[in-house]
Amino acid sequence: MDDVSITGPDGGEIIELGPARMRIMEDGSVTQHRLGIGEITLAPHSGGPPQHRHAEHDEGFYVVSGHVRFTVGDRDHEAPKGTLVMVPPGVPHTFANPGDEPAVMLNTFTPDLYVQYFRDLRDTIAADGELTPAATIEVMARYATTPAT
Repeated sequence: MDDVSITGPDGGEIIELGPARMRIMEDGSVTQHRLGIGEITLAPHSGGPPQHRHAEHDEGFYVVSGHVRFTVGDRDHEAPKGTLVMVPPGVPHTFANPGDEPAVMLNTFTPDLYVQYFRDLRDTIAADGELTPAATIEVMARYATTPAT
């Protein structure tokens, strides 16, 4: 196979989710659904999703810029630029940007199951005008993901 996928700095599918912006760079179509990749930009002083567990995919986060705080269970982990966080299935986790600058992370999904989650969140915002924690949890459930609390 000679074809490769190249997503430039302005490429990908942009999904605006309030204080978070997801840029889908590989939705699994090139990798036969083995891997999905996105770029998450978190606004300063913003939280992430409710703490949750994935049952069917690994998730990776590489902090490209800024500072991210990961909460795993009841423990906080500071993740400055250059930090890699890998979350296997079943591990409760969430993240936030406590800093004064936007934080950017490269986000991987193995397999690509969770890419559609972000599209569904976008559609929920379009239909309801906002994204509540309850709506987020309902969308998570479609992708073998449950709240950790």
